[in-house]
Amino acid sequence: MLNIRIWDRLRRLDRSCRCLAQTYGCGFDTVNSQRHYSGSGNTTSTKLSKRSKDTAETVIIGGGVVGVSLAYHLSKAGQKDVVLLEKSELTAGSTWHAAGLTALYHPGINVKNLHYYSIQLYGELQKETDQEVGFHQCGSIRLASVPERVDEFHYQMQRQGWNKAPQWLLEPDEVKEMHPLLNTDKVLAGLYNPGDGHIDPYSLTQALAVGARKYGAEIYMPAPVTGLKQRTDGGWDVETPHGIINARRIINAAGFWAREVGALAGLEHPMVPIHHQFIITSTIPEVEALDKELPVIRDLESSFYLRQERQGLLLGPYEHQDKMKMCDDWVINGVPPGFGKELFESDLERISDHFVMAMELVPVLQTANVQSVVCGPITYTPDILPMVGPHQGIQNYWCACGFGYGIIHAGGVGKYLSDWILTGEPPYDLIELDPNRYSKWTTRRQENPMV
Repeated sequence: MLNIRIWDRLRRLDRSCRCLAQTYGCGFDTVNSQRHYSGSGNTTSTKLSKRSKDTAETVIIGGGVVGVSLAYHLSKAGQKDVVLLEKSELTAGSTWHAAGLTALYHPGINVKNLHYYSIQLYGELQKETDQEVGFHQCGSIRLASVPERVDEFHYQMQRQGWNKAPQWLLEPDEVKEMHPLLNTDKVLAGLYNPGDGHIDPYSLTQALAVGARKYGAEIYMPAPVTGLKQRTDGGWDVETPHGIINARRIINAAGFWAREVGALAGLEHPMVPIHHQFIITSTIPEVEALDKELPVIRDLESSFYLRQERQGLLLGPYEHQDKMKMCDDWVINGVPPGFGKELFESDLERISDHFVMAMELVPVLQTANVQSVVCGPITYTPDILPMVGPHQGIQNYWCACGFGYGIIHAGGVGKYLSDWILTGEPPYDLIELDPNRYSKWTTRRQENPMV
């Protein structure tokens, strides 16, 4: 009886969402707390509002949150002639439909530096740009329900001295006190980060764009890149429908279009687009009655995140690789040219096990009404870490792509690459994100097994 009522409702909603996704892209705004709909990327005007520049110090390809963060940081640091090219509109791709989670935690010590910087930046960005970003620092709790996970939490606490961000262990009763809607019968411990939370991806990107323009960067859209040709001096001719820009360097920040952009330069980046789904409930009385926002929950054994969305809840599972759905047609034939702010058909059967486990952990979900389902593309590399830095074997080509968690990485990566480009040295070691860590075994080509 645990899941019959809500599961019947989810199936009905799934059928309606399949029809909706074919017509609209749908996103949510955590600032204004209302749904909004975005039409196809094909509807954007093909004309620029002003003539594009002929030369640039740096051309950034891609107007998602990572690309716009790069434009913001390079221009703020004093680089002149920074140009960002976006094929349709800012946030089109993966940014606009992201759940917007911001986490200080990362199992790698070096990558934590990116997370820490991002959260510090997001906390100050509204004051700097006078743009609302919808930043909710409600904290987060990672749950341990098996002894091995508790051991991992203790290990992470031993390394905590390397990091600036506060973090501490919670007993089950403390977890219950912080999140009263949880069933903590199986919870052995919690790992708490008070600075974590979530942010509105669209508002964040627009605020970074305001800052980038303020410091002198140029943002052109719609300006798809149609060709990349390296000059004898090591620079690049970047071809667009509006003309050619002579750039000293280029940065591929094109999201799930990054493989196509790389191919223009003769590179094959090992990344694939994956379907990621999450659901948003309507108002839940028990949530509405709370006097403060709930912390974000990450149930590691059940593989899902859960956060408050207005007076309801947002639940996002990460499927096991056996059930994960890849955009096979995109891998073979490339991303459809007009794809921008569209969504895929939902497939709730694929993530049904996660919902059942979520309803056991958070019993109010059993009677909740599901308001909407979001199913959109995110990008994974073979090890689920992004590709950040210069690419070997080709001059002045930089990567900032392959982000499965671009919202939390965007601020830190923008600062990290900006410092590296301007000083000639990376500010600290991030070898785990080196775009040159892959070899030919990561290509999408399948060899003939008979050879």
